[in-house]
Amino acid sequence: MRLYQIYCVVLLGFLSFSLENIVIASESKENELSVKGVVYDTEQNPVSYANVYVKGTVKGALTDAKGKFQLFDLEKGVYEVQISAVGYKTKSQVVEVDANGVLDLGLVVLEIGVEMPEFSIIANKDRIFSQVPGAVNYLNKEDIKSLMPVSGNEVFRRVSGLNVVDEEGLGMRVNIGIRGLNPDRSRNVLMLEDGVPVALAPYGEPEMYYSPAIDRMAGVEILKGSGQILYGPQTIGGVVNYITPNAPETEQGSVQIQGGQGSFFSGLVNYGNTFGNTGLQVNLLRKSADNVGPTQFGITDFNTKFLFKLNEKSELGAKFGIYDERSNSTYIGLNQVMFDQGGQYFTRLAPDDRLDVSRYSLSFSHVYRFNPDFKLRTIAYGYTTTRNWNRQDFSINNSNTPPSNWTGVVWGDTSIPGGAIFMRDGTGQRNRQFEVAGIEPRIELNHGLFGQKNELKAGVRFLVESAKEQRVNGTKAGVKSGNLIEDELRNGRAFSAYFQNETELGEKVSLHGGLRFENFNYERNIFRRNFSGIGVRDTSIVASNAVNEIIPGVGFTVKPTNTITLFGGIHKGFAPPRTKDAITSTGDALDLEAERSWNYEAGVRSELNNWIYVEATAFLMDFSNQIIPVSESAGGLGFGVVNAGATRHQGLETSFIFDLSRAFGLKKWAIDYDIQATFIDAYFSEDRFIGDVNINGNTTPYAPEWLLNSSLAIESESGFSARLTYNFVGDQFGDEVNSIEPSANGRTGLIPSFFTLDAVVGYEIKKANLGFNLSVKNLTDERYISTRRPQGIRVGLPRFITAGVNFNF
Repeated sequence: MRLYQIYCVVLLGFLSFSLENIVIASESKENELSVKGVVYDTEQNPVSYANVYVKGTVKGALTDAKGKFQLFDLEKGVYEVQISAVGYKTKSQVVEVDANGVLDLGLVVLEIGVEMPEFSIIANKDRIFSQVPGAVNYLNKEDIKSLMPVSGNEVFRRVSGLNVVDEEGLGMRVNIGIRGLNPDRSRNVLMLEDGVPVALAPYGEPEMYYSPAIDRMAGVEILKGSGQILYGPQTIGGVVNYITPNAPETEQGSVQIQGGQGSFFSGLVNYGNTFGNTGLQVNLLRKSADNVGPTQFGITDFNTKFLFKLNEKSELGAKFGIYDERSNSTYIGLNQVMFDQGGQYFTRLAPDDRLDVSRYSLSFSHVYRFNPDFKLRTIAYGYTTTRNWNRQDFSINNSNTPPSNWTGVVWGDTSIPGGAIFMRDGTGQRNRQFEVAGIEPRIELNHGLFGQKNELKAGVRFLVESAKEQRVNGTKAGVKSGNLIEDELRNGRAFSAYFQNETELGEKVSLHGGLRFENFNYERNIFRRNFSGIGVRDTSIVASNAVNEIIPGVGFTVKPTNTITLFGGIHKGFAPPRTKDAITSTGDALDLEAERSWNYEAGVRSELNNWIYVEATAFLMDFSNQIIPVSESAGGLGFGVVNAGATRHQGLETSFIFDLSRAFGLKKWAIDYDIQATFIDAYFSEDRFIGDVNINGNTTPYAPEWLLNSSLAIESESGFSARLTYNFVGDQFGDEVNSIEPSANGRTGLIPSFFTLDAVVGYEIKKANLGFNLSVKNLTDERYISTRRPQGIRVGLPRFITAGVNFNF
């Protein structure tokens, strides 16, 4: 029996036993209700998902869809209850709990605060998702902090349906596959930060060579349902939106320092305040390491946000960011021989390889309220990303014949055909610069069409992007210059228009329907290239093409009770072809179609009682054409993609959260247990031949059948906390033909299942606003294949220990 099967059996047995005893315990001892109330805003609307926290304790609650909350098991005494919610001013109230009964605070009114006028994928006032017609996840700052993550990968693994693939172990290039889609460079996921795209070029080259640092985030939200049509251009896998902190109402700041093995260092300084009608939030992050696995890196990340309250009807936000990265990231990985021999898992095969990434970004956001029912939101943004990658050449061949410019360095085993890697005395410098600018006005209108309560969101987007790419071949390893081999410029112009309307049919049913239109015109200008049989020549090749698409989507939510929400939706999935792939280097516009699919999902989310939360979603993505990358980053030959034809992705996502402290009526401890489990069946659904092999019915690459993530978290009033997190990834195939036996170069073959355990302990001295933590990643020091891409085996992060301190002021 496999490890994950044993785990599931033990888990189910544990849950069955525990639930039976918890039910008995809860029946024999009811939770003691201490404080209750209801939270409304100044416009007499209930405030959902407001955070109600009893300062100095581990007690807290979230308001429900009607703004109601309950606090249990408070001992006799005087407490300060703090109520906060996004978009509102925080309110504190001193209460006295005695033995005479339940303290009813009645109606608590929150004043609407000055809110950063950004786009979020989930309505700020509905974070309990009662109106969201699809699978959705939101992880807040505390969720992130509790993991003490080295990278964002650890955070995203907490979300069901996401396969997150480590490349260098530190998440500098996030690779997310949703529901069995290819995770390479997160191409099939729309990646946003505060509603603004962050990919190199959102239409023509949507790769995540730059990934926002999770350290500075206030939260992340992930949407996988029909609501995607409000965003785009990609509407296939899902939307990931990083949320950065906004200016606080009063002066706040923090310093966080983390250190660990391999000279790992992470330092983050935050400061925020509001001066009259102007708010400020600024942070500076510095991360570096000399030897974490095979990786050496240094990152400097500076961001600042301003919020200006212009008048009672409008606010203006401004955000500026600078990112600089220097690392030894490389494409070359171990071959199968080296991995099987062991002892070389984190060898630097090309020690002179260097990747430099720099990014400058500026965005503005504005909201104007014509009246309480009509708003105009606008975002405008621009950013430039420079990605220069210097990589040493190498050679692999079945005869193990050294190349003419061999440096004398060889890895692997020359006695095994194809089992040796010969390092060449030459360098390929792949220099790219991207520029993106866009503007998107959107109206939000509450109206009463057909006598029902409706909310309409409609907008347009104009976006331009360009990519300048050069290939410079150096004649020595590690050199910074050489001969210009390739030189080109790619331009794109995009126009989008969309609307989505939500209609509430009473208090229990809401219907969502919308439409999106995408137009993308792209052009490739080639100035210099290597012509077969001729050599490198200057040239002038210009070719262009265009793609247009209409993307519909519908969804629903039904609330048969206040604690159960049923939801579902259907929408069209779409992603435009990459410009470089759709037009060849000879100027031919290929018949490379856009990715298209029909996506279906249905599910239920419920807080069964005050200590059990359950969510389950069944999904089906039916592709008429899925694009499979064969670029170097995907382990291919370094150019192009292919029309993979029809594929089908179906499965089930589940999430269970148990508040065990409430179940047992614990007064001074908070104990939570959760599990996210995903089953995925992703396969090619029509005849397609690779050589003589018909891959119809084969599993798509990098689509594990099972994904499990589970966590047990403990927190006490004394300030002690601990968390143990388990992550399991099932077997994966590295290629379309589903090769079992690995190739000698390590790039194809089965990727066996693996699991990791992470542990975090912490202690907070609350009176001093001081906290300490100790984190151990991969507690059992497992050795496993994380990926066979880009060009060989990457071994997962070894056991990694860090310790840190944080101070709030």
